[in-house]
Amino acid sequence: MYKIKKRLVISAAHYLTLDYASKCTNLHGHNWVIDIYLRSKELNSNGMVMDFSVIKQKISHALDHKVLNDVIPFNPTAENLAKWICDELAPFCYRVDVEESPNNSASYEIDD
Repeated sequence: MYKIKKRLVISAAHYLTLDYASKCTNLHGHNWVIDIYLRSKELNSNGMVMDFSVIKQKISHALDHKVLNDVIPFNPTAENLAKWICDELAPFCYRVDVEESPNNSASYEIDD
């Protein structure tokens, strides 16, 4: 099994729709650190699982300097963002870690 990891750092804003009072319901931004893990039993014709620049194109260009609420069709929590990224890179992506601040992160991982 071949495995790769790509780290992206993006700046993006969001607001959350919550069923309790929170300052996070106001528009605010983060410098997100996103670790993306991909795997494949076989390499493509170029000898890669996926070109790192393709990962950046698909994810960073979609999210960087954006309001996440305008990009993804659901509440843009760190958890939901991790799953969305994983789905965007299917079938190779199996795990995504999303850190919205140094003390707050979420992961999504596909069960085998």
